[in-house]
Amino acid sequence: MSVFCFANNKIQPIELAGVPVTDLLVQRGYGIFDFLRVAKDKPLFVDAHLDRFFHSASVMRLNIPQTREEIKSIVKALIQKNNMAYSGIRMLIAGGDAPDGYTIETPHLIIIQAPLAEPTLVLPETGIKLATYNYQRQIPEVKTTDYLMAIWLQPWMKQQGADDILYHHNGLVSECPRSNFFLVTKDNILVTAKQNMLKGVTRKNIMQVCTENNIPFEERDVHVSEFSTAKEAFITSSTKRIIPVHQVDEIVLKPNYQDSFAKKIYDLLVALED
Repeated sequence: MSVFCFANNKIQPIELAGVPVTDLLVQRGYGIFDFLRVAKDKPLFVDAHLDRFFHSASVMRLNIPQTREEIKSIVKALIQKNNMAYSGIRMLIAGGDAPDGYTIETPHLIIIQAPLAEPTLVLPETGIKLATYNYQRQIPEVKTTDYLMAIWLQPWMKQQGADDILYHHNGLVSECPRSNFFLVTKDNILVTAKQNMLKGVTRKNIMQVCTENNIPFEERDVHVSEFSTAKEAFITSSTKRIIPVHQVDEIVLKPNYQDSFAKKIYDLLVALED
């Protein structure tokens, strides 16, 4: 049974779709994307994802040929055609066919849908280990297709016995390659980086539920020295909502699971999806 995607301005079986070898995405890795989750045939937080998608395109000087409403219609049509109740939708703007391999010409839209396991309704108790690495992404506010450093670091990450990487620069924490990072201070304040990282949709939702439920929260510079006094930490993404962090480098965190910020916020995020 074929899986359908949108490419070359039409919905077609994914095996028939392709990107020209002269496209800037192939030649230079120049492109942007966004990824949203589908639950019970409903695309979650689609407007927030489209806000970020169009912002990324604007910053990268890529003119999206379709309107927001046209993209919504394509996404809806793919969900119906592929019949995947739980899935992920990847919207991608390829840089476009560039005969000189360098100049932006006419970018084009690709939308791919793939099955995705339904996330649990309960926060996992098992946490992960993060290994910190001194690195700052180019144009960090944009969700580009450039994951060169993250992929290159995979063998090193495994040598550290870690599950993911946490970037920092000049001592200031920014993000994980595919997630935002949150920390609970010794004073019971939830904090996350304010700049030099991609502002995730789940991050935005967390800020909303914190405001609505009077949970102490700050966007500010977060220094690596704060790990040693932190009460808990977690990372966030559209696919997993929240994943607890139980170790950063050699620092072990042992939060009270039942009374944790992560558990309280996770439950609030689940409720937002209804």
